[in-house]
Amino acid sequence: MKNTLARGLTNLLPMVLSIWLFWSLFISLDGLGKLLLSLLGIEDLFVGAGFILVAIIVFIAGLLFSVSPIVLLYGWLERQLMRFPLFKSVYGSIRDLAGLMNRDSNHKAQQTVLIKQANGSYIVGSIMSDKPPQPLADALPEGDWVPVLFQLSYQMAGVTTLVRREDLIEVDWSFEDAMRFNLTAGITATKANDVAKQQESSQ
Repeated sequence: MKNTLARGLTNLLPMVLSIWLFWSLFISLDGLGKLLLSLLGIEDLFVGAGFILVAIIVFIAGLLFSVSPIVLLYGWLERQLMRFPLFKSVYGSIRDLAGLMNRDSNHKAQQTVLIKQANGSYIVGSIMSDKPPQPLADALPEGDWVPVLFQLSYQMAGVTTLVRREDLIEVDWSFEDAMRFNLTAGITATKANDVAKQQESSQ
C-alpha cells in the first residue's frame, strides 16, 4: 500500500503542480488584462480575454524593441532608473531571470562540462557564457577563462566558478538535462535509465 501511494504521488504530483502553476499564471495575467480592459470601459468579456490582451501587448512590445529609436529611448530610461541602488538590484535580478527564458541566441555557450577534482572525481557543470565580464577578465591571470555554474542539489542556488577552458571536458548533454541531473542529485537520470532497461527487457 505504501509503495502504491508513493508511486501515485510520484507520478501525479509533478503534473498537478505544473498545471496549477500555469493555471495560476494564466489567471493572474487574465486578471491584469481585464483590469486594463475595464479602464477602457470594456466589461464582462469571455474568460481569457485579459490574457489575450496581455499577450498582444507583449507581442507589440517585442516588435517595438526591434526599432532602434525605441531601443535607444528605453536604454536611456533604464540607465536613469539604474542610478537608484534598490531599483538596480531588483530590476537587475528580474532582468537576468527573464533573460534565461530566451536562450536561443546563446544556447551553444551553455555547454555541459566535467571538471576533474583533486581526488580524481568529476563534477558536472555548465558553461554560462563564452567569457567572464571584463573587470574579472582583467583581474584574472592570462588564459581562456569561462564562468561555469555548479548547480546545488535540491535547491535553485548554485556556485559560479571561473575555470580555464583547457581544464574542461565537454559533454554531449543538453543544459536542461544537466540541470535536472544536478538538481535531483542524479536520481531522475537513474530512474529514467531503470525505466528504459525495464522496457528493453520486456520487449
